[in-house]
Amino acid sequence: MAALEVLAQHRCHGGWQRVYRHESAVIGLPMRFSVYTPPQADGGPVPALFFLAGLECNEETFMIKAGAQRWAARYGVMLIAPDTSPRGAGVPGEDQDWDLGTGAAFYLDATQAPWAPRYRMESYIAQELYGMATAQLGAVPSRIGIFGHSMGGHGALVLALRHPGRFRSVSAFAPIAAPSRCPWGQKAFSNYLGTDSDAWATHDASALMASSRAPYPAGILVDQGLADRFLAQQLYPDAFEAACAQAGQPLQLRRHADYDHGYYFISTFMEDHIRFHAERLQGAATPEVLADGGA
Repeated sequence: MAALEVLAQHRCHGGWQRVYRHESAVIGLPMRFSVYTPPQADGGPVPALFFLAGLECNEETFMIKAGAQRWAARYGVMLIAPDTSPRGAGVPGEDQDWDLGTGAAFYLDATQAPWAPRYRMESYIAQELYGMATAQLGAVPSRIGIFGHSMGGHGALVLALRHPGRFRSVSAFAPIAAPSRCPWGQKAFSNYLGTDSDAWATHDASALMASSRAPYPAGILVDQGLADRFLAQQLYPDAFEAACAQAGQPLQLRRHADYDHGYYFISTFMEDHIRFHAERLQGAATPEVLADGGA
């Protein structure tokens, strides 16, 4: 397993915020990811949460903007945030559009040239990074959840549905919930997966859920702002809601007046999501209040 190089570390709410770099065997390039380790980890293993960020983001966007460390420290949860794509893969046109290529890999393994050799984010997260989290960071396989925002909300839902044994809990902020129907998803899927609609359906949360039977009986949480400018054209939360109803999947889809698509919205409801996962990953939602007030 690849060695982890610490690029940065900072004390934060009694724990440690770190950025790591490693040589990825799956991607074939160096990759970076961020980890927040809560103070409870000093006493033994803690639950872990993967967060997948949205278009144009990187491994630090969530950690800097979401205010999540405060709640992760309170509830004793490790946070792991990968990058959103390979960097410097040398694919022609990968830096031409903000919604395709660099920063926009859609958390899947591309099957089409010229993307296929490097754009393998599903295998990177669900296999390589997951393995490093359990083997080198102390994450316990039975206590790992996943959540994300926008493109990352799509990624969280899809990876949870495609790898249910790996992720015990799942939630999302404003996910691209039916990418086969929206311009962002159609552009990404046609480039990364080709024109086969059956291949698209295997990476579409609504299509995957519709063919399932209550894969997460403890529920799924989704928050959506009603002032989100991408809501009508890109996100399709109603399609995911209908698919969950068809699958008998418990879903809490909360719609919030006046909230938009950004990190002010995410930070507002961050505690709810971390508490939601903590309840499912460690069996209790009661926070440990730190003696020094660090939470």
